[in-house]
Amino acid sequence: MDFFGTTYIIIGGTTGMGLEAAMALKNRGANIAVLGRNPDSVSAAQKTLGSDTIAISGDAMDPKSAETIIEATHEAFGAIDGLFHVAGGSGRKWGDGPLDRMTLEGWNKTLELNLTSIMLSNKAMVSYLLKHNRGGVILNMGSVLGASPSPKYFVTHAYAAAKSAIIGFSKSIASYYANKDIRVNVITPSLFITPMAKRAAEDANILAFLKTKQPLDGGRPGDPSDIVSAVLMFLHPSSKFITGQVLSVDGGWSISEGQYS
Repeated sequence: MDFFGTTYIIIGGTTGMGLEAAMALKNRGANIAVLGRNPDSVSAAQKTLGSDTIAISGDAMDPKSAETIIEATHEAFGAIDGLFHVAGGSGRKWGDGPLDRMTLEGWNKTLELNLTSIMLSNKAMVSYLLKHNRGGVILNMGSVLGASPSPKYFVTHAYAAAKSAIIGFSKSIASYYANKDIRVNVITPSLFITPMAKRAAEDANILAFLKTKQPLDGGRPGDPSDIVSAVLMFLHPSSKFITGQVLSVDGGWSISEGQYS
């Protein structure tokens, strides 16, 4: 599967699963542009991906960030084929958690980080495709927690609400823009080893729980490379007949009960 002659933007593409996807696309011939919030991560991603890749520092919650990287990408490479939105994260530091202890700031910030940011990038990309009268693809990152909760170790209700809403949002816009050949799909991963998952990945009890909750391949957290095949499938031009779909890449999480010690 090659991507020669194609161009993709990854929002949140400077670390974790976003960077892994960027490298996979680049290695298969695509032109790549990545957006990241942390300037150090952006600089590191630039070195990893090479000088012929666009790497821009920006906050996905800023309405101008997606517009800026789309403009820069079009200027550098011409027509853009798609966008993969990975950016998001936990709202624990603001007060997300069990409903009876959740703060209003925790609710608002978590939805802004995980849902509003997707609305902004998707709006900018759809507007770009309509302006240039071309089809394209948008792939959004959800989470298994949006539909398959795990209350003992993963109790962040605002995060779950945001990730569930991403599915409804994506299906709705997929339906509306299908006649413009704009495809919109969602990947919902389970626990992966990413900067966001540091808390869980260093907890021996959670790692033991994963042995039965996501039992594939020995019962382990996902590695960013585990997401690549799904990303490539959805983004590839040959997937032109696939839209409005949700794919869990979860090591069996959503079909496993999970056992506690």
